[in-house]
Amino acid sequence: MAEKALLEMKGITKYIFDSYGVAIRNTTVKILDKVDFDLRKGEVHILVGENGAGKSTLMKVLGGIIPPDEGEILLDGERVHPRNAREALALGIGFIHQELNLCGNLTVTDNIFMGREITRRGVKDKKAMRAEAKRLLEEMGIHIDPNVLVKELSTAQQQIIEIAKVLSCDCRIIIMDEPTSSLTKNEIDILFTLIDRLRAQGVSIIYISHRLEEFERVGDRLSVLRDGQYIGTLEKKDFQVDTIVNMMVGRTLGAMYQNKHVPTNKTLLEVRHMRLEPHTAPISLHINAGEIVGMGGLVGAGRTELAKSIFGYRKSYGGEVWYDGKKLNRLDPTPLIREGIVYLTEDRKSEGLILDMGIRENISLASLFRMFRHLFMFGNKERALAEQTVERLNVACNSIDQLARTLSGGNQQKVVLGKCLATQPRLLILDEPTRGIDVGAKAEIYHMIDEIAQSGVAVMMISSDMPELIGMSDRIYVMREGAIVAEIAEKSQMTQETILEYTIGKDQQ
Repeated sequence: MAEKALLEMKGITKYIFDSYGVAIRNTTVKILDKVDFDLRKGEVHILVGENGAGKSTLMKVLGGIIPPDEGEILLDGERVHPRNAREALALGIGFIHQELNLCGNLTVTDNIFMGREITRRGVKDKKAMRAEAKRLLEEMGIHIDPNVLVKELSTAQQQIIEIAKVLSCDCRIIIMDEPTSSLTKNEIDILFTLIDRLRAQGVSIIYISHRLEEFERVGDRLSVLRDGQYIGTLEKKDFQVDTIVNMMVGRTLGAMYQNKHVPTNKTLLEVRHMRLEPHTAPISLHINAGEIVGMGGLVGAGRTELAKSIFGYRKSYGGEVWYDGKKLNRLDPTPLIREGIVYLTEDRKSEGLILDMGIRENISLASLFRMFRHLFMFGNKERALAEQTVERLNVACNSIDQLARTLSGGNQQKVVLGKCLATQPRLLILDEPTRGIDVGAKAEIYHMIDEIAQSGVAVMMISSDMPELIGMSDRIYVMREGAIVAEIAEKSQMTQETILEYTIGKDQQ
């Protein structure tokens, strides 16, 4: 006999909306189409699907953020109608969003208890709140000062604070949307240990993730959505990568990494003795035309700082950057883009896109200098560029005027990549190009990067995904503490074990 469900979502339907926010009920395309989902007490139920499959929308319905157009939610067998996040929280349903919802100018303690402050005789009891925040963080195995301002924390530490906020509410159902996307391996291990502890206490967890390697470690069951529809549920014993991928995308992907590019011997970029900080060791590296060079290392090792320094987005201390045989005397993004150097940021929503602009404007944003003549902009050129890019990158959208914020994560990433490609780069710096996107979109982006390298473009790719780093790279530089500690040039030496040894400090002489 099947175990009784703690939570049941039945026939959940969400229609698309017109430009006035009115549901279009006669359309055959729905965001969610009669989706069923259930959750047992004390289990981790993984929810997967490609970007745009409806995972986050389904969870927003459960979390009270948006209402369903059809269907019902049963909690302990009784119908519930959470109309907002506060009502969902009162029912014991907590939501840890992928996008951080923290106030950087407030302390860790203030963020954890925001809207639920501990009071004494009507006055906020700061001492009690600090003590409770400290206890909560220590229970999680995290050593963060509860008095520190959130803006002074790393992205990974801020993610931990988001988790602590929900845990402080004693929720019986916790929704975790891509909780490991910004965490280091050590922090992921801590999170998984915490999940095991919560499961043993009877807390139920809905875990949204794109990382196939996490499923078996953390999940009890796994459900798949595709194109807004429920496809099926697997028990842990049936977790097979090929089965899951086929359910997600409706097809097999074939080889994930199809490296058809052939690096040349022509050095396009050379960095000589650059220091990221006054106290760090000097960095020297080179990248050839048509070559994909991976940058490995832990979060905070200096990879992003190096990329931004090369692009002129942050200050460096000494050293030289040579490009196509010439020394660059001015490192500044605007002239470098005109020279053919472009940087794809790891933070697509804050730095890569203007979310309230359309796809067309976002794609042309970095290459507007190609659209103007005598102070007049050629709108037909911009539209043609956007249409070609959307078709080339297979961006799923209603039109090129669709707002960027309405796109799924994978399609947003394609638009950011399209913006970079529209500049006609010769050197492409990619910072975590597939973070937070599904396996199908990853495969498409891998193939696109390979095509870019085939055309002779030099690619510098920062990645915390080991299989991606190894599968895509011709050479790998490993960074630690703001310096390069190893260069791995042989494919046979590109193993997770070798990279990790350099990453954590066991340098091979």
